[in-house]
Amino acid sequence: FYVKDGLKNVKVVTAEHNFVCQGVVENADSKQVTFSLPFKGDASLNFVYTLYNSKSEERDYLVDFDVQFSGLAPLMANQTSIGVDWSTRSYQNERSYKNENMYTSLYYRHPGETGIEDLGVSEGNKSKNVSTSVDWVAFKQQYFTTAIIPQSVDFTYADLAYQTLPEKSGYIKEYSLAAAVPYTPQTEGYKFNLYLGPNKFPVLKKLADADGNPISLERIIPLGWIFSTYVSRWVVIPLFTFLSKYIESFGLIILILTLLVKLIISPLTYKSYLSTAKMRAVRPELEAINAKYPRQEDAMKKQQATMELYRKAGISPMGGCLPLLIQMPILWAMFRFFPASIELRGQGFLWADDLSAYDSVLDFGFNIPFYGDHVSLFALLMALSLFGYSFMTYKQQSATTAGQPGAGMMKFMMVYFMPLMMLCVMNSFASGLCYYYFLSQIFTMIIMFVIRRSVNDEQVRAKLMAKKPKKKSKFQERYEEALRQQQDQMTINREQRRHQGR
Repeated sequence: FYVKDGLKNVKVVTAEHNFVCQGVVENADSKQVTFSLPFKGDASLNFVYTLYNSKSEERDYLVDFDVQFSGLAPLMANQTSIGVDWSTRSYQNERSYKNENMYTSLYYRHPGETGIEDLGVSEGNKSKNVSTSVDWVAFKQQYFTTAIIPQSVDFTYADLAYQTLPEKSGYIKEYSLAAAVPYTPQTEGYKFNLYLGPNKFPVLKKLADADGNPISLERIIPLGWIFSTYVSRWVVIPLFTFLSKYIESFGLIILILTLLVKLIISPLTYKSYLSTAKMRAVRPELEAINAKYPRQEDAMKKQQATMELYRKAGISPMGGCLPLLIQMPILWAMFRFFPASIELRGQGFLWADDLSAYDSVLDFGFNIPFYGDHVSLFALLMALSLFGYSFMTYKQQSATTAGQPGAGMMKFMMVYFMPLMMLCVMNSFASGLCYYYFLSQIFTMIIMFVIRRSVNDEQVRAKLMAKKPKKKSKFQERYEEALRQQQDQMTINREQRRHQGR
């Protein structure tokens, strides 16, 4: 801001001045300290900080920051705003620089909106000029956040930027905010809150403005997109929070959480397996169709005959895929939840001393491309369990894919390549996440083994053959008509090429 000095207006940058401490005032659940910058006469600019110890996390992580103008109005130059500059560096607090950087960014919200904005994640530098009002700005790290929240006014604009600092510098990013708040001669000061605390969903969700309206700061925690966000907000986080009240071991909590999730989606797993069993049951008929239409130019006829067989047997080709698609939001929610859950930070289990970081059991001292410089045992167990699950699944599906073009490549991709790729990707991820995926695959294999013992393929075939053919749906009629037209067009094109050849 500017103050009058004779005929001149002098710019005052508070960072360039020394404030005088006016002492500390202690109350039952708070401490207040005031720093003053004196001007001519009795005028002063006061910064008042209030720290709380109310035993309530949503209150205690908030520091009240009051800016008070004492007798400054006559000295203030003719101006309509006060500039607010704020910058900081985020320390590297976690084991993996790459992972921590991936969750470190700058967030802000416009007044009255539920959603929030961010500058994205980058290994370089990013900046943005926001010309409209801004409700709050947060400098977020993987597990901790520093946020400035105006209580009496909004920022009239905000110039936001961050610079990614090099690995092994001890830092992740350097943030900066240049903003302004409105000023009139009647303005006696401003009230701000500084949130200095963990990215803990239940705590951030309770933060509110001066009128008691939620400020949506919890949205800085990455929970995925669309459906997976709802799964995390309304299922995973409440369940995780509930279990943590009664169970100290977070490894045991993850085990119980995984088991509960698997039991909830077990009907979908059963439906998926039953669909595969139905496909195996009609394998003789599928082989007969393949023998009847061996030529490439008869591909459309073969597809039409296959669809007709499925219709008569009451088989939905999507029956095995839809249950898996329904499970995807849950899997993605877990993938986003564990690396963002500060509750796991510093919590050990078995050989892992921190479930929020990778569990290295062997350090190479050099880096292997696409893999890393260490061996994560939970990631290795996860990859082995994925291999076992993929091998089991492929054996069940091989009855329906045998003889089809690309079956060998599909086996390689599904059984061998996918576990290897996941091992490389997950080697530096949180051991809690790898532990969850390991348990998930083990429980899935157990559930599938039980289902397989309870489902008799011969009985499934008998039921399918005894079924009356279902009436074709309009979608199926349109699909078969499109196949017929495509087959006719292929026949016409083939005849035209034959004539041209003559």
